[in-house]
Amino acid sequence: MQKKGRLIRMKSFSESQSHLIKAEKLIPLASQTFSKSRTQYSVGISPLFIDRAKGSFFWDIDGNKYVDMVNALASVTIGHSDDSLNEAIIEQLSRGTNFSLPGELEYEVASLVNFYMPSIEKMRFGKNGTDATSAAIRLARAFTGKDHVAVCGYHGWQDWYIASTTRNKGIPRAVKDFTVKFNFNDINSLYNSFEACGGNLAAVIMEPMNVEYPKDNFLGKVQEFCNDNGVIFILDETISGFRFSSGGAQKEFNIRPDLTTLGKGIANGFPLSVVGGKAEIMDEMEEIFFSGTFGGELISLTAAKFVLDYFKKVDVSTELARIGDSICTEVSGIFTDLDLNPFISISGHPTWKFFNWRDSNSYSSWELKTLFMQEIFQESVFVASTHNVSLSMDQEVQEIIKVSYRNALERVSKSIKGNTVRNDLKVPPLKPLFKVR
Repeated sequence: MQKKGRLIRMKSFSESQSHLIKAEKLIPLASQTFSKSRTQYSVGISPLFIDRAKGSFFWDIDGNKYVDMVNALASVTIGHSDDSLNEAIIEQLSRGTNFSLPGELEYEVASLVNFYMPSIEKMRFGKNGTDATSAAIRLARAFTGKDHVAVCGYHGWQDWYIASTTRNKGIPRAVKDFTVKFNFNDINSLYNSFEACGGNLAAVIMEPMNVEYPKDNFLGKVQEFCNDNGVIFILDETISGFRFSSGGAQKEFNIRPDLTTLGKGIANGFPLSVVGGKAEIMDEMEEIFFSGTFGGELISLTAAKFVLDYFKKVDVSTELARIGDSICTEVSGIFTDLDLNPFISISGHPTWKFFNWRDSNSYSSWELKTLFMQEIFQESVFVASTHNVSLSMDQEVQEIIKVSYRNALERVSKSIKGNTVRNDLKVPPLKPLFKVR
């Protein structure tokens, strides 16, 4: 981390860049996830591959150490490689990882999910959020006999959703025609979408919030609309579930969806997702086809049981919110101190805060974002578009983050005021993948 008044020594990413060349010969973008690839982290200023992680930190393959504010795209809530969780995993490894029939853990985890979220009367497991959201859509279509879907937020990579975005190459036009969009905090846009599909709406699927909080009882109005029109209300809590509160955003905002999807927050980085809700809708699982060899895989279920039991001992969500508030209050103050408010703001839930860079007369938001990432990586803090805090971020780690932000943002502010942003950028600015929030 840079000390004030001293020149910063640039980190080396030579191993990352060398490995990228090798990996891209076999793996498109050298990553299984767009959000972990060079589309989001510029080559030359960013770590690109991680060697190991522990608690709040990871080490890249060049040996650079970072505070991890991304936390595996918000899937790590307790912290990397938690010792007690590791012990539970090792114990299950000795018993087996995937059986030829279901294990008891499936029921045990399902019972815990139902304890925290009573709206989930029955459930099934998948591996990714996309598994759960796509199953929810199939259930809704089967239950209602209708075809159209209204979407608001990000819901995964399957055709039914991604056809509604600009990254829709390879998807038949006919699929796209069955998906309509509506805007968050704009109930009239939902009414208009309903009219646009002639009332043939099977489901509304939405994130409970992302960049901004729901206003004017928006979620309640969506629920009421669905109830009045025979539409299945699906709440995509892939991120908010077990991050916003132990009962998810639905508890925090006092709503009861017909179906819920869970994912990132449930197993501290292990691959597990949930689709669940009203028993009468979930009973359609006996008729539709949703089946996977690894849905009942026992290592991820062990991790989920550990995490959900942990919620009974520690008020995880409240502590995550406290950590997020502490960091973001400080960072917002830095924006004011450095006259950066015209260029950037922070919004969203304390446990999942968004950085909102804005275009100016001189620079695009992407130029400013790339410059910030260039500078914050030199300060040994890893962050992209959101703050995804973990329970492992103790007071010492929080202070590292706060000092690092001030150092990096001082340099960004100096570049803006001196009109040297483009000269100070060591790489071309990032480009948007596609915008969904």
